[in-house]
Amino acid sequence: MSGGLKPELARLIAAQICVHACMAGTRLAAPLLALKQGYSEAAVGVLLALFALTQVFLALPSGRYADRHGLKRPIGLAVIAATLGAGLAVAFPIFPVLCVAALLTGGATGTASIALQRHVGRAASSPTELKQVFSWLAIGPAVSNFVGPFAAGLMIDNAGFRGAFLLMALLPMFAWYWVRTAQELPPVIRAEGEQHGPTWNLLREPMFRRLLLINWLLSSCWDVHTFVVPVLGHERGISASVIGTILGCFAIAAALVRVAIPLLASQVKESQMLMWAMAATALVFGIYPFMHASLFMGLCSVALGIALGSVQPMIMSTLHQITPESRHGEAVALRIMLINASSVGMPMLFGAAGAVIGISGVFWVVGAAVGAGTHLTRGLKSGRTS
Repeated sequence: MSGGLKPELARLIAAQICVHACMAGTRLAAPLLALKQGYSEAAVGVLLALFALTQVFLALPSGRYADRHGLKRPIGLAVIAATLGAGLAVAFPIFPVLCVAALLTGGATGTASIALQRHVGRAASSPTELKQVFSWLAIGPAVSNFVGPFAAGLMIDNAGFRGAFLLMALLPMFAWYWVRTAQELPPVIRAEGEQHGPTWNLLREPMFRRLLLINWLLSSCWDVHTFVVPVLGHERGISASVIGTILGCFAIAAALVRVAIPLLASQVKESQMLMWAMAATALVFGIYPFMHASLFMGLCSVALGIALGSVQPMIMSTLHQITPESRHGEAVALRIMLINASSVGMPMLFGAAGAVIGISGVFWVVGAAVGAGTHLTRGLKSGRTS
């Protein structure tokens, strides 16, 4: 089949961008306002953690809700929460309210992502189509991570913080415009005798546990790169703009590889792509600390972006094949909960480890862990479970 972007999927991606950009823009504006009001870096760190914290605790309820009610109800609730969160910051731009805004916009983004990933996964008719649709869907966060902060920054400079929060509050309403005409899929009819059980029963499935472990290892590499490169660049006297360019090269490469995957989906297997991504990541992490020139750091960043950017479509395609259809929402929720819990805790661990073994040592330790984990992909098999 063609790997082109279909109109229905394009509308869902636009909806995802609108909700996610609201959170991403608020995540830029809120810390800047807190710093301007005289709050400490520690307080700002807590504020930033709240954007991910809500997604940890709301992921499972959101997944179960999506399994019961489909696409539009969860998206509708996400739109209300995101608009309310950013709107409160317009009315009361004080630190406690900024914390509430972080919780609401972060939770809204997680809820919308779970509903959208479940919906497009169920709509796909083959493993090839699963890889295609999840590659397209994965482009949404990359776009919104640019659009949200860029728009918020422009508004702060030209209309103040309240103007920025107002724009962020309006964005989710456009998400509902894009999703309101989407066709709901028929409810999942469970097989006779199928027991639902608690969400944690999914972890009894060896393939699902293996997939989550692979996903955690590779998502940790994303966090390592984001955390370590600025520190490494600072140690070497590289300017902030060049460090930003190095990280930007990573993001662009990750987005471009997701555009290419739909065209190659029928020619690659998920397990093979994940094995390649883990091996390439381990190699790049091994040589990255030896690259002192910004040009070579940028090349490593591009290589890492290509490797890690290919991961999410493969993970999501496999997840939808190895878990029961009636529990796709819960399975997606467990994955999001794990990633966000890691994003909250891992930077603190990296910082502590860097103080003991050096910042280069963090690269090598994590790279060695990922390299050792490549064997996990060999036993990863696709095929829907009942």
